[in-house]
Amino acid sequence: MKLVIASDIHGSAKWCREVMKVIEREAPDKIVLLGDLLYHGPRNPLPDEYAPAEVAAMLNGVADRIVSVRGNCEAEVDQMMLQFPCMADYAWIVDGPHQLYCTHGHLREPGSLPPLPNGTTFVYGHFHVRQNEAMDTVRLFNPGSVGLPKDGVHSAGLYLDGELSFVDLG
Repeated sequence: MKLVIASDIHGSAKWCREVMKVIEREAPDKIVLLGDLLYHGPRNPLPDEYAPAEVAAMLNGVADRIVSVRGNCEAEVDQMMLQFPCMADYAWIVDGPHQLYCTHGHLREPGSLPPLPNGTTFVYGHFHVRQNEAMDTVRLFNPGSVGLPKDGVHSAGLYLDGELSFVDLG
């Protein structure tokens, strides 16, 4: 199974277009969106080319392949704009022996993990910083932020048959 994993677009049309290029190039089975898709939030600056309606239109174009969870910036109005569910707190993706618990990271994060089976990958966003490391009996994976990275790199993630990597967006 191949997944493109993206988080924290925050309404940036410029960086969403870069994710769409990755989706076109990689042709994933599913696109995992980890929340904070349209709104920039009151604590964040406006991202490059802030255009939430344009971001919604791009994402709606691949809605049939999206698995999405709610971030701390999602609201009912976001769901009205999107043609895929975006208000769940978490999603499970199972690929043979590989299990991915996907969440935004504002309710559950590496310091307060839910009970997870050994070998699970905890996939999260929220912190806008990339991470890919083992911790105790789980793997932690954060693809970083598409629209407002705190580590200076606009990025997404790629999952291919149990392996996780980062995709720099430019």
